[in-house]
Amino acid sequence: MAESVTFSTNAATGLALSIKGLRKTFADVVAVDGIDLEIMCGECFGLLGPNGAGKTTTIEICEGLTTPDAGTVELLGLSWLHAARELRQRIGVQLQETQFPEKLTVEETLRLFRSFYRRGMSVDDVIGLAQLEEKRRSRVGTLSGGQKQRLAMACALVGDPELLFLDEPTTGLDPQARRHLWDLVDHLRNAGRTIILTTHYMDEAERLCDRVAIMDHGRIISLGTPPQLIASVGGDHIVEFAVTKGDGNIHPLEGTALTAIPGILSHRVDAGLHQLSVGELHTTVPRIFSALDDLGLHPSEFRTHSATLEDVFVRLTGRNLRDE
Repeated sequence: MAESVTFSTNAATGLALSIKGLRKTFADVVAVDGIDLEIMCGECFGLLGPNGAGKTTTIEICEGLTTPDAGTVELLGLSWLHAARELRQRIGVQLQETQFPEKLTVEETLRLFRSFYRRGMSVDDVIGLAQLEEKRRSRVGTLSGGQKQRLAMACALVGDPELLFLDEPTTGLDPQARRHLWDLVDHLRNAGRTIILTTHYMDEAERLCDRVAIMDHGRIISLGTPPQLIASVGGDHIVEFAVTKGDGNIHPLEGTALTAIPGILSHRVDAGLHQLSVGELHTTVPRIFSALDDLGLHPSEFRTHSATLEDVFVRLTGRNLRDE
């Protein structure tokens, strides 16, 4: 088993991370625009948003890789300005992209990273945790994308960190590799480790995170647990459809004709697709079909899904999460 490591955290507040007034610009681009945020010890916290929202810049400031223009950041009650050496011993970092020496083996790479820490996990333990036993003596250059991500996670864990940063850890992975990393994050969270995760995969955030903050244009625009944010959409389900007339062309149906239907809580149009927030599918969907029939309209496509964090984001910003 790994050596048990216990550090003194900010016990007075139970805060793993405290951010106040954080701001960062690059030339004339405001990447982070006055963020305030507190993350408790033991949380798995998600930073969500599209590319360019400011997630990675925020995380890199917290990791000590980027200097902010204004504001303060405290990790485990310490700051990078006064306790950089101590913080490097107490946090783990998995970047969006990690470049390893390709001629080293998995074991040699982990022994190198383990040498950076005074205390931590044994190489054998972290290889087992990341399920890399069969690749122990394989050179890094021969690993698949998913195996390299597991190695990056193992390197982030080898110091047995109290606070773990995971920046887009599953981007580009196949579904099986994603699920394995989800299981590993679940294991770490259940062990009481604090995890800060950035992602633009909403199923990932809903599956893993205790709380999430949605970022856009450098600001936090919504904060809460996944169920709280999903409830803010105003309905449990989303109905999406396009309508045509007899000529087969998409018909620009007026929204007022839909919002007047009992059970419809909100309405928006995205590229000709009507998106309705509804409370009860079994009573509202028949009313929608009846109203369309009365207007001589026919749905060219029709689908429903449970409300998600992506629906929250679209309602708040009018943009899809994967928009550039």
